Amino acid sequence: MKKKISQVVIKRMPRYYRYLSELLEQGTERISSAELSEIMNVTASQIRQDLNNFGGFGQQGYGYNVQYLHDEIGKILGLDQTHNLIIIGGGNLGHALASHTTFNKHGFYVKGIFDINPDIQGQVVNGAKIMPMSELDDFVKNNKVDIVALTIPKEHVQEAADHVMDLGVKALWNFANVDLDHKEEVVVQDVHLSDSLMRLTLNMIQNQTN
Repeated sequence: MKKKISQVVIKRMPRYYRYLSELLEQGTERISSAELSEIMNVTASQIRQDLNNFGGFGQQGYGYNVQYLHDEIGKILGLDQTHNLIIIGGGNLGHALASHTTFNKHGFYVKGIFDINPDIQGQVVNGAKIMPMSELDDFVKNNKVDIVALTIPKEHVQEAADHVMDLGVKALWNFANVDLDHKEEVVVQDVHLSDSLMRLTLNMIQNQTN
């Protein structure tokens, strides 16, 4: 049975990958957990515990080979594979996601955008065509769609989520400010922008009162 990794550890893994990418750009070949700790503001013990969930990757007295650790964490994150993504909602947020140039760098490819607005249908955003919702079913059935990004109003998002789950999609990236009901086998990543902003203001207030 595959080991269950806590969501707290999973949340930190992309951060490790990002810092290791920066170290590679700087030409760093080897780093200890103590040195990585100083850079990331995470204890060395926590780093070792996190990485031990996946095998460890370091050697006593040697530390970590930066290239090797970067590549292995990339595999853990699924970045050694390509992932096809479609966006439901071609408004400002959907347009911004499709225009995000670093997605391709990490193997995420926006293959299509779907929207009910006829005024934007036919437009092409960073190589992805905006299509009417009537074409969604055939597109999903005829293309390997790994992830659906939902950038539509919350009053319509559950219906859209149910529909693509029925089409067999197993991963939803939800930008609507609502928690989705979903099938057990479907993975959902909620991005609540307002929640993030409120956490920011809470931390601001905490800093002001300390």
